Amino acid sequence: MLPLYRLATVLAAPVIHFYLKKRLARGKEDPKRFDERLGHASHMRPKGPLVWLHAASVGESLSMLPLIDRLLADHPALSLLMTTGTVTSAQLMSERLPDRAFHQYVPVDRVAYVRRFLDHWHPDLALWAESEFWPNLVSETHRRGIPMVLVNGRISPRSFAGWQRARGLIADLLSEFALCLGQTEEDAARLRHLGAPGAVSLGNIKFAVPALPADPAAYDELVRAMGMRPRWLAASTHDGEEDPIARVHAKLKRDYPSLLTVIVPRHPDRGGVITAQLRALGLNVAQRSANETITDATDIYVADTLGELGLFYRLTEIAFLGKSLIPFGGQNPLEALRLGTAVLHGPHMTNFDKITQDMAAHGCAIEVAHEAALAAALNDLLADPVKRGQMAAAGIAYMEAEAGVVDRVAERIGRLLNDASA
Repeated sequence: MLPLYRLATVLAAPVIHFYLKKRLARGKEDPKRFDERLGHASHMRPKGPLVWLHAASVGESLSMLPLIDRLLADHPALSLLMTTGTVTSAQLMSERLPDRAFHQYVPVDRVAYVRRFLDHWHPDLALWAESEFWPNLVSETHRRGIPMVLVNGRISPRSFAGWQRARGLIADLLSEFALCLGQTEEDAARLRHLGAPGAVSLGNIKFAVPALPADPAAYDELVRAMGMRPRWLAASTHDGEEDPIARVHAKLKRDYPSLLTVIVPRHPDRGGVITAQLRALGLNVAQRSANETITDATDIYVADTLGELGLFYRLTEIAFLGKSLIPFGGQNPLEALRLGTAVLHGPHMTNFDKITQDMAAHGCAIEVAHEAALAAALNDLLADPVKRGQMAAAGIAYMEAEAGVVDRVAERIGRLLNDASA
């Protein structure tokens, strides 16, 4: 199947070019760095050993930061190249990557672009985060004798079923990795079933991710604006969730007249649409990106800005995780737990199956099956500060118990890096 895929990417060159130009026009590609998507480098290769780490987007790239810090600390001569494929992740990485680490966009998976990329960077070791398998990129990297490690590998039940229909392709790709590390034992078992001999789980690196940052001045300003009002956060919401959230707010407001609901959409560019949608329901809405301030009359604050989720987790003691009332797989709950937040989530958390089970067992999260259940759970937590505090403490304890994973993963990668650099 790999030769067929390679041939298809060659023959589809005009279609790929058209698709990229369309993405560029829609703001989905970075016009200043678009050539990076074609394999052209915009950065000189640093001297000495270089590790290349690829992550798909925001969540995957952020989860790799503790590992990056550890690898750079353990190997003083090392530099690290991080690639991602989205504009948002590139912006965040420009702010968060430490010294000796830098970002480039991943080349589109055509052989010519991939070879151009590898010709320039020739990394000593390649790390792939979670489940981003681009066949040409994987096979060309292996062809050059560059050891590859799958880090925090995740194979969801849905992905597992899909790869079963392409067993030959995924088996070929996974067999080219020197080491496959699954997030969980279930992920490692699925990887072995799909063709990754010796796949193991050393734990989930996301447990070691530091708390999301927050600007102190913005925090102080919002504390003054929110005052002592009861409030809750709907984090990383998706289309189809804001209407139920608005109805939940209206219902709770009967018992909590000064209630403030904060919505942080997963995609900030939806902020204007969400604001108009909620105002059409008769709610008083303030939009952060439009510099609208919270007043005593504000029902819902739409925080449609980039990189401020940590700010709002700190400002609210209760957080509902978006992408979970709708069947899209849920959002990462660990960011909320790290900041001492009582977590609520919908029934659709398939992207975080094991974590969801563990959170329930530790008493730090509550699953709500639908809108009415969300309203009931929120009502209970708003009325019970002791329960909120117990859930928050349980979440922090759960996170701390799993935090040693980076040491284990960095030690295994370090062995390969030493061998590759010898």
